[in-house]
Amino acid sequence: MTWTTPDLCDQFPDVQVAEPVFRSFGGQPRFAGPAVTVKCLNDNSRVRELAMTPGEGRVIVVDGGGSLRRALLGDLIAGNAVKNGWSGFVIFGCVRDVEVLATLPLGVQALASHPMKTDRRDLGEVDVPVSFAGVSVTPGDWIYADANGVLVANAELHEA
Repeated sequence: MTWTTPDLCDQFPDVQVAEPVFRSFGGQPRFAGPAVTVKCLNDNSRVRELAMTPGEGRVIVVDGGGSLRRALLGDLIAGNAVKNGWSGFVIFGCVRDVEVLATLPLGVQALASHPMKTDRRDLGEVDVPVSFAGVSVTPGDWIYADANGVLVANAELHEA
């Protein structure tokens, strides 16, 4: 990957740019791929299930409602995501086990860290449009993330 989000913004000024609320927690600071969306609040049941399926370089985009009360991703789910070929996560919510996340070859952008796990109540929706941080993500949109920010494009971007 040779792209950076600033270069992509220069070349594709119509991309959506998320508000600068995300921090990088993963060991792979730059990642991209088609989005698979999850909408959930303080329950990571769907996130856990997705991480155990073939990722094929895709990005799990989680609308956690911006909750800072529970972590939607931890080391076990992230480890499964790596094993199954997911490119990364963009989480409008929290993560935990940040020391381990930083060692994994996985992109993780989230709002903050929180030590409390979720209560799994089998709640949440997969492959639904989500909106947060000034962007709207439809399943299949392309996510690009690096140390500069998070972009959403409705198709894969090819640099000239």
